[in-house]
Amino acid sequence: MKDLFIKGMTYGWDSSRGAYRTPGAVESLTKLKETGSEWIALSFYTYQNTIFSTDIPFDYGFTMTDSDIMFAVKKAKELGLKVCLKPVVNSKDGLWRARIGFPEEAYDYWAQWFESYTNFVVHYAELAEDLECEMFCIGCEMVGTEAQTEHWIKVVERVRKVYSGPVIYNANHGKEDGIEWFDQVDLIGTSAYYPVGEKPGDSEETMLKNWEKVKGRIENLHKKFNKPILFMEIGCRSAEGCAMMPWDFEHRDLPFNEEEQANFYSSVMKTFWDEPWFAGFFWWDWSTELYPLEEAKNNRGFDIYGKKAEAVLKDWYFNK
Repeated sequence: MKDLFIKGMTYGWDSSRGAYRTPGAVESLTKLKETGSEWIALSFYTYQNTIFSTDIPFDYGFTMTDSDIMFAVKKAKELGLKVCLKPVVNSKDGLWRARIGFPEEAYDYWAQWFESYTNFVVHYAELAEDLECEMFCIGCEMVGTEAQTEHWIKVVERVRKVYSGPVIYNANHGKEDGIEWFDQVDLIGTSAYYPVGEKPGDSEETMLKNWEKVKGRIENLHKKFNKPILFMEIGCRSAEGCAMMPWDFEHRDLPFNEEEQANFYSSVMKTFWDEPWFAGFFWWDWSTELYPLEEAKNNRGFDIYGKKAEAVLKDWYFNK
């Protein structure tokens, strides 16, 4: 039996302030629990103004309040769910957070940004400790900053002064090998949006073949640092061709295809579930406001509520 295996789901991403505290959100969280999930990653974000900003302000009109987070964690725990708190920084200019950063020699800029980022993340680490969250994620897909090893080591050190649980960092797929400070965290996380489909509507057999190639790379990462590997994000939309680009959220004109999404889920489970170094999944994602069940066959988003992928997930989460 593994010491830690997470049957998880990301909950509440891209929700507006107050959205955790609605009756619909409580109902949604209850339905998430009914999938057999045992954990949620409570993931929310704030903004810095541009990818070159050195300050991460608290936006009093946007950022989730501590009361919002306290409510969501309390409800999750009432349902018997464990919580990984996952604060994220996005850039208000619309560029992906992986682009945040400065030229390597811009020492003052790096120092200023990391001071602000550390203050941001330590605030939520303190909150995670107070709320007895079972895991804390110190960053997500901050690719442009990851070579700043000494700065990140200091971030981890500061977090550990206020948070006593396991700490994880969420790398991005294909970029995991560039992080030299994974020895500082308890688990290695990645957004495992690996393109395993080769054509629209591809088969599970094809996806299994391509996951095997990925598995070798992921296992080598485990061997290098002797840390469990967790898919901190994983999933794809129920839309034609999305297993070829699981990260995609923009192509809204693609036709509905729940079979491809279900094949993606099943192929991931079959490839990684029994690996002793593998620590589980936080699937992307489960919304605070679910669509009516009768609309499931028209929804082309990441949500699996009422779709074939939900049946796949339940089978693995309940029966394995």
